[in-house]
Amino acid sequence: MNIKRSFKMYWLMSQLIAFAVTVPLQQAGAATPQKVRPAGVAGSFYPADPKELSSMIDDMLAHASSPPINDPILAVVAPHAGYPYSGPVAAYTYAALKGRKFSRVVVIAPSHYVAFDFTSVYDGDAYATPLGTVPVDKVFAHQLAKISPSIRLSGQGHDATSAGAEHALEVQLPWLQRVLGDFELVPIVMGNQSYENSRALGVALAKLIQADNKSGSTLIVASSDLSHYHPYDDAVKIDHKTLHALVAWDYFSMSQNFQTRVWEACGGAPIVAAMIASERMGANQAQVLKYANSGDTAGDRSRVVGYSADVFVKAPHGAAEQAPFSLTEQEKSELLALARKSAEYAVQTHKAYEPPASASETLNREYGAFVTLTEGGMLRGCIGYTSAVKPLNITVRDTASYAALRDPRFHPVSVAELSQLQYEISVLSPLRRVTDIQQIKVGEHGLLMKNGEYEGLLLPQVPVEQKWDRQKFLEQTCVKAGMRSECWKDEDTDIFMFTAVVFGEHKP
Repeated sequence: MNIKRSFKMYWLMSQLIAFAVTVPLQQAGAATPQKVRPAGVAGSFYPADPKELSSMIDDMLAHASSPPINDPILAVVAPHAGYPYSGPVAAYTYAALKGRKFSRVVVIAPSHYVAFDFTSVYDGDAYATPLGTVPVDKVFAHQLAKISPSIRLSGQGHDATSAGAEHALEVQLPWLQRVLGDFELVPIVMGNQSYENSRALGVALAKLIQADNKSGSTLIVASSDLSHYHPYDDAVKIDHKTLHALVAWDYFSMSQNFQTRVWEACGGAPIVAAMIASERMGANQAQVLKYANSGDTAGDRSRVVGYSADVFVKAPHGAAEQAPFSLTEQEKSELLALARKSAEYAVQTHKAYEPPASASETLNREYGAFVTLTEGGMLRGCIGYTSAVKPLNITVRDTASYAALRDPRFHPVSVAELSQLQYEISVLSPLRRVTDIQQIKVGEHGLLMKNGEYEGLLLPQVPVEQKWDRQKFLEQTCVKAGMRSECWKDEDTDIFMFTAVVFGEHKP
C-alpha cells in the first residue's frame, strides 16, 4: 500500500470522533462516569478507519527488518510524526517488540501545545483510538504521582485545547495495540524538560516498577522526534550527535545539550527519563535500530525532521566494549598550538581567535575538553566544557582563552606572562553514571558530581597529583561541587565518571 497517501478524507471523521468522546462515558454496569481521552489526531496523523489503520501498521511492520534482539527490552524510543513521515522508522521500534509480553506500558511524551512546569500523569480512565479503548493503570498512576512533587495527576497535556490535541502520546497507541494486544497504559506528558524533572520521573518509575509484581512485564516508551526543519545534510549531522551520545549512554550530556538547543529532540526529556529508569532496572546497552528523516520517507529534503528507533536492553555482559578514544601525535600538536595561539590572541586583543580549518576528522567532531594553564609549575587557570558541545578544535579554542581570562580563582593572565605559560589539554570521554563506586579507578577516571543545582568535576589526573584514594576523591569532588564531603552517599546525588586523553607541552 502507499503510506504517503493524503489523509484529508479522514479529517471530518476525526473531528466527529474527538467531539463525540469529550464528554464522560458511562461504562455498562459502572456506577461512576468514565473519563476517556478521545482520539484527537485520527484522520490527520494516521487513518481514522480501523481497517485502514491496521493495514498500514502491518505493512510497515512487515518492511522493518533488523537483527533479532535476544536480551530483555526495558524501554524504547519511537518517533511521533504523522505515520507517512515517521511510520517507516517507528515500525523498527515496534517490530522489535513482536512476540514479547507486556501487561503495562508507560508512554512518556513531550507537550507540544500547552506549557506547564511539571510532569502530568493522566487523571482519567482510558485513552481511545480507532482500534479501541486502552485502560489507564490508575493504581500505578496514583502511586507514581505521590513519589515526587514534580509529578502530578492532571489532564494538562492530555486534554484537547483550542491549540489542538497532543499527538505525541496518542500516535504510539495504535502501534502498541497492534503489536501487544491488551495492556494497561500509564500516559505521561512532560511539561518541564529539565534534567531534574527527567531524573525525578526516571527514578520514580524505576522504584515503582521494581516494587510491584509486574516489573518484568512493564515497558517504557519515550515518544520523540529528533531535529526539526534543517536541510537534509545538516539534520543528519545534528541527529548523529544525539545518537552517538545515546549509544554511549551519556544521557547527562544529552539533557544539557537538549536544554541549550545544541542538539535537538522534541522529546529529549522523555528519552532521558526512559534511560534513567531503565538503567536503574538493569539496562546497560542502547541500540539504534533505524535512523531516517522526512527527506527519506516523504521526499522533500529542504526542511526535514529526524527520526530514530532505539531500544534499551539488559545485556548479560553490559555495554559492548568500544575502542578507547585516542589522538595522533599530529592531532595533539595541532591542539596544543591552537590552545597557545587562542590564549595569546585573547589576552592581547580580547577577541576570539579564528583557527584555520582542520583536516582531522577527529578534531571536527564534538568532545568535551579542559585546558589547564600552569606557570612555574603552579596552576594559573583551568576551564572546560564537560559535554560534547562543540567540535574539539573549537572547544580547545574557547577553553584556552577562558582559562587565561575567565577563571574566577585567578586574575586574568597578562601579556607579560604569556611566554611563561605551559598548556595541558584533557579530552573527555562520554559521561556514564556510576552504579557501584568500585567501578571508579583512581588515575583512570575523572568524576562529575550532580545534585540539583550543585555540580562539580575533577579530572583523572587530580587524585594522582594529590595522592588521594577513591574515598578522598569522591569527597573532594563533592567539595568541588559546593556540597558537603559526604554528598556522594546521598541518593539524590548522581556520580558520573569519564576517562580522558591528557597531554601537554611539559610532557614528552
